[in-house]
Amino acid sequence: MACALFASYSNADEPKSSADPSGRPNGSASSTAPNIIVFFLDDSGYGDYAHNGNPTIRTPNISKLAQDGMNFTQFYVTSPACSASRYSLLTGRYPGRSGFGSWVIGPGAKQHLHPKEITLAEGLKTRGYQTGIFGKWHLGNPNQKNNFSQDTLPLAHGFDEWLGTNVSHDYSSAKLLQSDPSGSQPIKGYSVIAKNLPSKADVCASLTERSTEAAISFIKRNKETPFFAYIPFNMPHLGLYASDKFLGKSRRGLLGDVMEEIDDNVGQIRQSIAEAGLTENTLIIFSSDNGPWIRFQDTASDKKYGDTRLHVGYAQPFRDGKGSTWEGGHRVPGIFCWPGKITPNSIEQSPVSTLDILPTVFALAGVELPKDRSIDGRDIRPYLMPQAHKAKLPEFEFYYSWADNMPSAVRVGPWKMHTRIASQTGNNYGFTASRDTPLLFQVEQDLGERINRAGEQAKRVEKMMESLTAFETQVQEEGSFWNTQ
Repeated sequence: MACALFASYSNADEPKSSADPSGRPNGSASSTAPNIIVFFLDDSGYGDYAHNGNPTIRTPNISKLAQDGMNFTQFYVTSPACSASRYSLLTGRYPGRSGFGSWVIGPGAKQHLHPKEITLAEGLKTRGYQTGIFGKWHLGNPNQKNNFSQDTLPLAHGFDEWLGTNVSHDYSSAKLLQSDPSGSQPIKGYSVIAKNLPSKADVCASLTERSTEAAISFIKRNKETPFFAYIPFNMPHLGLYASDKFLGKSRRGLLGDVMEEIDDNVGQIRQSIAEAGLTENTLIIFSSDNGPWIRFQDTASDKKYGDTRLHVGYAQPFRDGKGSTWEGGHRVPGIFCWPGKITPNSIEQSPVSTLDILPTVFALAGVELPKDRSIDGRDIRPYLMPQAHKAKLPEFEFYYSWADNMPSAVRVGPWKMHTRIASQTGNNYGFTASRDTPLLFQVEQDLGERINRAGEQAKRVEKMMESLTAFETQVQEEGSFWNTQ
């Protein structure tokens, strides 16, 4: 398996005895390496939170997470859609390297997360971490096209346990699954709790609660060992479901009910960390896989989702949302909280992305990055803990992927250049873009991408186009594990 590619960072400060002061055996993470919790919501926009200015959605626990840690005001995902975005979070690599061929892996697709990819979970397991996923997978599904491969689901990618859905809960083939050593459905090692989820509103309404209960159980069982809990809640997405305790309680209607239930569950998990005495040894990361699904914001009656006009979240102050390479599709909430290590009430304005999570977490845990593939993220400890890490990070360079997992736009420093207009809404907002006539915005000054500066920045456009072309060439030449096996 891919884990053999790893070597651990040497650390002269680690004890040489059979166990370090935390009681962890040699070969495991040191006592200074944190437990890792990653919350990853589905289609939740930058503006869905009180601390980002929403006036009618209460998020006291998530806002407290930001107050206790660092809030990144320019936090990005690589894709404005599900599977490709999750690929980058777990591998630190751009979606163009995945071999998926599309930004979403449907339940009948042959492709899945390739077994040669190295995930956050696989790397952390080499340092003795226990690993679990509690929520939506959507990185592969066993089916006839892939011969019901064991490699399609989380246990093949470094996770010790799982409770969650194979795909989004709105697919007719969506199932609620759990890891089960004696199980054989849909493949060996798993069992089905419920299937055809769109027909089971009671199960859908319990998904947030179920994920939280499983995560808290995992934390309690592993409080003496380092752990990684990946918590990709199914909500908000579409359709939206909240438990009876939260229905009708928000001033923002069903979307607010869903968000306030998520917030309460984040608080429950933080409380379980506190009760286990792990607050100062746990790094919590909070984000979303892409922006809100604004394609449905003006839909009075949709065949699948019904009246969705009040169910869609907010990407404001950014343009567009999910399915778009405008800022609203890629710029999402980004919080890092580690009490005692990250200064509370920190606001970091430097742009970062989910690509940076794997290199940073691996550095914290003492896991060496693999050397046989491109890793596109950076170790951002100089932002998180500047007193301990003085290195100066290079200028931010970032590629916005669209449906084919290749770039539609590139950002260098504060400048963003579009080479094609990409949005599920079909709205081009009065602009056209191509490689011959790109758009250029200074997105730190022009948050809504309204003032095209390409005409006055010809040299900058030329240089950014060279960077884009070089990146595309490198991705094509390196290929994916699907076309090099």
